[in-house]
Amino acid sequence: MARLLDGVILIDPTGTILSANPAALAMHGVQSVAEFGDTAEAYAERFTLWSADHRRLKRREYPLFNLLAGDDIADMIVEVAPAGEDEARWVHKVRDVVLDVDGGEPDYLALVLSDISQRFDAEARFKAMFQANPAPAIIVRLRDQRIVEANAGFLALTGFTPAQIIGKSIFGAGLFADLSDRHAVRRGIEAGEVVPQTDAELLVADGARRLVLFAGQPIDVTGDDALLLTFADLEPRRQAEASLAASERHLQAVFEMAPVPMATTRDADHRITTTNAAFRTLTGYGADILNHRTADEVALWESAERRAAVEADVARDGRVRDIDARLVSQSGTVIDCAVSAETISVDGTPCVLWIYQDVTERRRSEAELGTAIDEVLKDTSWLSRSILDKLATLRRPSSHPPAAELSPREREILELVCDALDDAAIAERLEISRNTVRNHVAKIYSKIGVNRRSGAVVWGRERGIGKQ
Repeated sequence: MARLLDGVILIDPTGTILSANPAALAMHGVQSVAEFGDTAEAYAERFTLWSADHRRLKRREYPLFNLLAGDDIADMIVEVAPAGEDEARWVHKVRDVVLDVDGGEPDYLALVLSDISQRFDAEARFKAMFQANPAPAIIVRLRDQRIVEANAGFLALTGFTPAQIIGKSIFGAGLFADLSDRHAVRRGIEAGEVVPQTDAELLVADGARRLVLFAGQPIDVTGDDALLLTFADLEPRRQAEASLAASERHLQAVFEMAPVPMATTRDADHRITTTNAAFRTLTGYGADILNHRTADEVALWESAERRAAVEADVARDGRVRDIDARLVSQSGTVIDCAVSAETISVDGTPCVLWIYQDVTERRRSEAELGTAIDEVLKDTSWLSRSILDKLATLRRPSSHPPAAELSPREREILELVCDALDDAAIAERLEISRNTVRNHVAKIYSKIGVNRRSGAVVWGRERGIGKQ
């Protein structure tokens, strides 16, 4: 007894404590057998015992009394503390030994104690961390692949109750589906090996499946050899990817059906990635010719220098709006366009969306109108001055800067001019000198490209200045 690492308490069938080895004394924090008390009753007065789940034991449930009653004790777990203390100091695993010298009634009874305090503490800490861990997890017993623990995260993920999942075989219950290598995963679990990260469809309480990523790690802080399986929920990502794919399909349909010619190019090398039907109709090129080629390779722009300059503007500013450009169709027809572009991302790749507005007919109409006006202006003897000013404005619109270039005072004076006030009336209204008014009027004429008051009135009213 003295040499045993396990503790031994020897009693006789009457309940008298006969002896105890040093290991048993150390497991109770005492120095001598006398500190146990002379009998089982005295022992019960000096020590408090709890069950493994920390339920305080009644005296008749103490291992010594079970031994005296003739009950078999097989690996009973008890927590032990000196009487009067509420927290256990030691955890013992207890078994019984009956000693019979002459083959009759038992002569001696013995309790054999193993100190499992450290292992029990480790198990308690692990259990607390396991339950507190927000990541879904289960513990699988290796000998039969049955689930012995499931934390709150796993129950929340699957919707199962503990009664529905505890004790079930992970394979018999069909917990996993769509494993890439089901046999390899099963062999690894049965062998108690590390299970690498694996995708699977996890069964949930309503019979549906959720995409998860799981991994397994052998653990030795439970009563049986076990495997800890942890899970990451990939279902939200899958749903997001499905929604994104659906959105991209919708956008692609809108892009393809849009009546405005559009194309996308890859920002890195300016290669065309997609074109819509309107663009292919405009240029006459098929998608098989345009896709994965640059605009220069198909001579899409009339001027490569102009195209490079616009691409540089997009690279610098991220966008351009209504830039004049000329495209060349597959048949060689020159197409006047107003080009806009915006930097976008397609599948994580920086791209540029190009929008082309065909203004060829408008430019042709403007040219024809200009020719007609030139013909009319050759003989102006029968036209009024106001009509001539309007015709001049139509013929030379680029010579008329926008009203935004006028200063606040100049715009104020132009409004009064358009309201038919002369210089004296304007000077009186604004409380300035007539000479100052004349100077402002001269500047206005210079800025808007006219040389008389009637022209200024026409220019201003066409732009909503003055009373209409």
